Amino acid sequence: MAIAIALIIIVVASIAFHIYSPWWLTPAASNWGEIDNALHLTLIITGAFFIVLNLVLAWLVIRFRHKPGRQSQFQPDSKKLEGWLIGMTSVGIIALLAPGLVVYGQFVSVPDEARIVEVVGEQWRWRFRFPGDDAQLGKSDTRFVSNTNPLGIDPDDPAGADDRIILLPELHLPLYAPYKVLLRSKDVLHDFNVPQFRAKMDLVPGTVTHFWVRPTERGQFDILCAELCGVGHFNMRGRVVVEDEAEFGRWLAAQPTFAQTQRPADTTASGEALSQADLIAMGETLSQVNGCIACHSHDGKPGIGPTWQGLYGNARTMSDDTQLQADEVYLKRAILDAKAELVKGYPAVMPAYTLNDQEIDALIAYIQSLAQ
Repeated sequence: MAIAIALIIIVVASIAFHIYSPWWLTPAASNWGEIDNALHLTLIITGAFFIVLNLVLAWLVIRFRHKPGRQSQFQPDSKKLEGWLIGMTSVGIIALLAPGLVVYGQFVSVPDEARIVEVVGEQWRWRFRFPGDDAQLGKSDTRFVSNTNPLGIDPDDPAGADDRIILLPELHLPLYAPYKVLLRSKDVLHDFNVPQFRAKMDLVPGTVTHFWVRPTERGQFDILCAELCGVGHFNMRGRVVVEDEAEFGRWLAAQPTFAQTQRPADTTASGEALSQADLIAMGETLSQVNGCIACHSHDGKPGIGPTWQGLYGNARTMSDDTQLQADEVYLKRAILDAKAELVKGYPAVMPAYTLNDQEIDALIAYIQSLAQ
């Protein structure tokens, strides 16, 4: 009897929690309200099965509870019962799968008027690319990936010269404009997820996946990686800014083209060396573009790697218990060959970077500024 009462309490408590729970979906900010409908239908079907099965089980416990002198009757099979179970289960499975398949088909069926944006994921950052005036993205390949060409765009493809490159994890989209979102990964499996868009799709290494979306609400929305992609997974974040067409046009026009990113920038326009302030600003940008902020905090908070706040000029304890001073020589060596000398207590997960002398000086200048 106690088991039956417990089952009934669980059913009642589950229904009450569902009704009064404060944890509900945020309002949809895109055209994908059908995904919410499919989710609600799934909750209704699974909830109905949960309630019926548990209440039937409670009734069976009560109805056939032990009594002195009562004996059970062995019934090896019941075609009628099996038919009901198979039929109800089949209907339930079809009702669960069919709406999702229909919505998924719409999710990947891109309308002809949709524009294009590319999302590139890697440990642990997001980058983006828009086509230029020709409305075509240039070809890309992993063999072209370098420090100055992180998206691996083919430099010999004229269609890629005017592509707009966004290396910071902020994507702008115009309100009500349909976009085909192309997704590719440079290393491991990632998942591009904007919860308010109800948009979620894996980035599979070696292939290009896609979906399409039409933003319907202005505002800023988080980009998350919904696939465990490594120790920095939790910090692989970005944001989507949905704005009016005119504001989006101004923002996109201010982004550099691929051709502009390939021009050398070793000096200022006047031919003079960069000032210390410019170096620090450049270093801060490089720390964002190259994903350094995913592992190294700038405010003293613990992370996957040592914080940069107060790092410069202080002694560091290595994995072999030796002490090293965090000066220019040490920082340059740590940036170019991070696994050669590991700080005690931190894993060897920092990827290799190919940076020129000015970029290294800029990063060191930025780290030095955080020590003050």
